Amino acid sequence: MTASFIITLRETLEAALIVGIVIGVLKRSNQYIYYRMVWYGVLAGIALSVLGAAFFQRLAGGFSGRAEELFEGITMLVGGFLITTLIVWVMHRGNFNQELSNKTNEHVYKARPLSIFFMVLVAILREGIETVIFLQSASLVSGDKNLWGALLGIVLAIGLGVALYFGFLRINLKKFFYTTSIILIFFAAGLIAHGVHELQETGILPILTAKVWDINPTVLVDGNYPLWHEKGVGGHFLVGLFGYNGNPTGLEVMSYVLYLLGIAYFWHKMINKKAVI
Repeated sequence: MTASFIITLRETLEAALIVGIVIGVLKRSNQYIYYRMVWYGVLAGIALSVLGAAFFQRLAGGFSGRAEELFEGITMLVGGFLITTLIVWVMHRGNFNQELSNKTNEHVYKARPLSIFFMVLVAILREGIETVIFLQSASLVSGDKNLWGALLGIVLAIGLGVALYFGFLRINLKKFFYTTSIILIFFAAGLIAHGVHELQETGILPILTAKVWDINPTVLVDGNYPLWHEKGVGGHFLVGLFGYNGNPTGLEVMSYVLYLLGIAYFWHKMINKKAVI
């Protein structure tokens, strides 16, 4: 639930901020006539995202056996890759607010309402499709649909977006995205490790070492799982958030650690580059 909450909170807030920036530019330039194009773009983006989610669910339900394991493994790896590209994009981007404002002003100046529509549509659709893939990946890892966490994240993000737009609330968005990026890095590492595990189940990837360690407590005599077993309440929480595995294979551990080292190196390099500039 926590992972799905963070995912939808971040993705929906990004979408809300984009809409808020475009509306703000139009309001300052008294171009209220373009408002409807913004909301048409929002509605179209949401509708296409829902269609994409329905298609993805239908596709996911059409596999069984080895094909299902292969699909799940690929989905997890794609989810981890997309989260990584999202984080890298956040590291690289400059003044995104100014860039979006300039683009909106350009479309208004050249009287291109359809350009505003498609600009918003693409932005909302991108966030929507990313959310669909992230949530599907999270549900495959944890085994839960995480619907309530996802809905709570969406509602809270919309509320924050409205409050920020009207000035009812001030938050440090840089710190917010920095903190959620760190959490998502560990989530992505877990997705990649679990994706590797699924591909090992299909025989595509080698096992190397069957169990590097096994710290799962013994199942209770009544059949219930102890708190910190990966299928217990506490362990299940860590599985969904960080991809925790109580008895990983050697290749899973390698993929998890190498991913974290790689992204940490890249992050450090980006910070040093910005410091020099």
